[in-house]
Amino acid sequence: MKTVPVAFVLFALAFGMSEARGENGLGVGVIVGEPTGVSIKKWIGGTRAVDAAAAWSFSENKSFQFHADYLYHNFSLLRSKDFNGRLPVYYGVGGRIKLKDTGQNDENALIGIRIPFGISYLFADAPVDLFAEVVPILDVTPDTDLDINAAIGVRFYFR
Repeated sequence: MKTVPVAFVLFALAFGMSEARGENGLGVGVIVGEPTGVSIKKWIGGTRAVDAAAAWSFSENKSFQFHADYLYHNFSLLRSKDFNGRLPVYYGVGGRIKLKDTGQNDENALIGIRIPFGISYLFADAPVDLFAEVVPILDVTPDTDLDINAAIGVRFYFR
């Protein structure tokens, strides 16, 4: 199975890049929607982060999915005096591998480019963030196809 080594490389790159500075701990939590599973996030600077997930996709191509994204956060776009936390808008680029299983991808894994857009709420007094995202995806193999993911989630940060 060629997709397992590629998935391992994606996660190794995500963690390797994230550990370069190791400033704010590692966030671990859940992502619910399309896909649903385990989510991780590591900040690598004041506005940059790497996130990844190992999750089940319930779309037309039901199968296990790995994805990793490099994200940039804009903290100045949304501000409010009504809450103490921070509310960054984020966007980035990444990749996904959807392993073969049922549906259209029963013979080949789908490999695609992700362009995530989302919003996150970072609590001021707790090591927790909530997020919601929409992610257009361009699958590049075995066929070129457009897809979209949308999900919400929560992560707890270990310091």
